[in-house]
Formats: sequence, structure tokens, C-alpha cells
Amino acid sequence: MRFPEGAGLRRGLPADAKEEETAMREAKWFRGITVVWAGVILAGSTMRVLADCSSFGLPFTDLGSTAFCAQIAEAYYAGLSNGTTATTYSPAANVPREQMAAFVTRTLDQSLLRGSRRASLDQWWTTTPHYDLGLGTVSVGGAPRLLESDGADVWVANNTTGTVTRIQASSGKVLGTWTGADSASAILIAMGKVFVTGAMSPGALYEIDPTGPPGPVTTVEDILPDFPAGIAFDGNKIWTADAEGFVSIITPGTWAVTNKSGFTEPVGIVFDGTRMWVTDSGADQIDKLNSDGSIATTTPVGHGPNHPAFDGANIWVPNVGGSLTVVRASDGTVLRTFSSANGNRNGLSGPISVAFDGQRVLVTNQTGSLSLFHATDLSPLGVIATPGLSLPYGVCSDGVNFWVSFEFSNKIGVF
Repeated sequence: MRFPEGAGLRRGLPADAKEEETAMREAKWFRGITVVWAGVILAGSTMRVLADCSSFGLPFTDLGSTAFCAQIAEAYYAGLSNGTTATTYSPAANVPREQMAAFVTRTLDQSLLRGSRRASLDQWWTTTPHYDLGLGTVSVGGAPRLLESDGADVWVANNTTGTVTRIQASSGKVLGTWTGADSASAILIAMGKVFVTGAMSPGALYEIDPTGPPGPVTTVEDILPDFPAGIAFDGNKIWTADAEGFVSIITPGTWAVTNKSGFTEPVGIVFDGTRMWVTDSGADQIDKLNSDGSIATTTPVGHGPNHPAFDGANIWVPNVGGSLTVVRASDGTVLRTFSSANGNRNGLSGPISVAFDGQRVLVTNQTGSLSLFHATDLSPLGVIATPGLSLPYGVCSDGVNFWVSFEFSNKIGVF
């Protein structure tokens, strides 16, 4: 919809300014917000006068003729900015940095909350399933390790049975089982395929076409270094962390492999959109890698770092020694360490894997619990017990729920 020329627009403005103002008016119209203009232009003045902000139901009496009623109303009703008193907004007051931090973080949290798949599906609860009723779990193959979601389904690597199980995320229904993935360990979903590492000596890489029926996997590489434990994709090549001391870079199609040495015991690997990061469990560090696989920088973490996760800003590193390290991806700075020594352990006990769901970070503890954290402010959210289930190992998110593998129970659970 186009507003007629001069309908509330200021005369004498440059063309681009008029266009900007027109766009603003149209945006407010299409958002269902009617802005009432006084429509009076004073002689010799270019001042525009806005009707009372009370038309938005705001309680503030000091807004005057501000042109930002709609924005103030949105911030107020969403709880982002509550005013300086019950009836004053103080629109011209300076904002200290501490208040700015509150505004920005509230905005971030609100955008994550309202923009999540959980919100669109009306799944607001944060409690766990009723394990006491036998609910909330799905039986899979032997010793399930790592798992990943393609957005609709969850794929699980079953280590001792050498199988891969596909589960419908919305219902928990088992859709199929693929065989022949000896020592299946880690899962990658990329390029319309599902890739699985075979953590044995020598290591292997398997491929599944998810558009086909369940059956044997395809072996695309069977001479990787020993025990590939982690796998990631950079948009071009597949990377594996091989626990015997290598990082492998695999070119899809030709399946040519470049092995990079210089590591002690690589276990987990994650891509931050720019660089690969690999946890060197034997050296108690996480390494940021160059595009050729060489080490760019090294960040010391806790004892025995395993399978990390990236939350869009930071990398969360679980250390089996009993701590969790948060590393800023942009510069490798350690932002926070959760541990018993620091008094913020949040139930961490042999943590091994991490996943991010858009708001929260979930950590699996090998001793039988899950630790939950808030991603934006790095605050602990509590500990989740898993009665009747043994050895939480891998974890992923389908965008709504977390899924956790329980290696000694041959099951996965949904949270």
C-alpha cells in the first residue's frame, strides 16, 4: 500500500528522506499498528506532531510528541524496557552501560524465546519425561554413542551392533535401521547424506542415503587413522578427529584423505562457521585449526576434553575430569569454567558431550545425570536426573527437544 504524497509527510525533505519516512509509515500499517497523526503543519515549520501515545495503552505520561510510540509499546509489552517509574519513561534520559546490557540481553532472550521451534509448536515445558512410567525413551541398537538430528529425524550411531537407527523426532517412532557400520561412533548430516565414523583400527567412514530404504551402509573410506571419534563439515570437506593422534580432511566425491599430525588424542571436533576446533583430550586443550588442518591457536581447558558444541558465539567444552569450559570462538578467550573448585559445578560429573538448542546448553554426565545451562549469560539452570538409565553419552537437539543416548541402556531419551 502506498500513502498519497503529502499524507503526513514533511515537505521540503530530500527524496531519500521522504522514501524512508514513507517506508516507516507503511511498515507500521502492515504490522497492524495505526499511527494517528495530528495532520497540522505549522507555518514556517517542518515539525510533525504525533498524537498521544496513550492510543497504544501505554502508562507513561512523559512521552510528548515522540515518533516512536510503536517501538516503545513493543519494548514495554515484551518486557524489554519497563520505564523509570510506573508512569514515566524518561525518553531523553541517558542510558548507562549497565542498563544497556540489560536491554540488549532481554532483547536477545526474547527473540530466542519467541523465534524458537518450541514456541511455534506450543511446547513451553522444561520438565523431563516420566521415566517412572516407562515413557520418554526409545530402544535402539547396542551401545548408542553420538547422535544428530536432520531437523525431522534423529540418527543414532550404535557402537557394538554396528548399526545406525533413524527415529522420527515428533513421535519417537523407529523409522529404520542400517547395518554394516562397524564400530559406529559419530554422526554427520551434510550434503543430503548421513555420514558415520567407524571408530576402529583402521578407521572407516560410512554413508547413508536417507531417501532410500534401510539396508547396509556404504563404505566410502576404510583407511582412516585409528579410532575416528568426532566428525564435522565445513561446507566443503569432511573432517574427523582420530583419537590416535590425527585430524583427517576428506574430500567428498574422490574421498581423498589428508591426515594431519601434531595432536595427542583428538576426540571432538566442531566448526564455528570459519574455523574448525578440535579437542585434544590427551593434552587438555582445544585447538583452533587453519584451513589445511594445522594448529592456529591452542586454548588450555580442563582434564580430558571431549565432544564440544558451538552456540553461535562460544564453544562449550566438556572435560571428563569434571568441568566445563566456555571458550569465545572469536579469540579463544576462556570466558568461564564450571567446576567444583569454582563452586559452580551444576552437577557436572564426567561430562562427555554438549548440545545447543538455540537457547540452552545440555551436557551429558557419564555418572548418570544431565547439566543444563543458559547460553547467553552462561548461567547454570540445574541438574536433570535420569533414573533407570545408564551412562548418558551423546546429545543433540532437533530444534525442539534434546535427545540423549544412554550407552549402557541401549536407549535414547528425549528431554
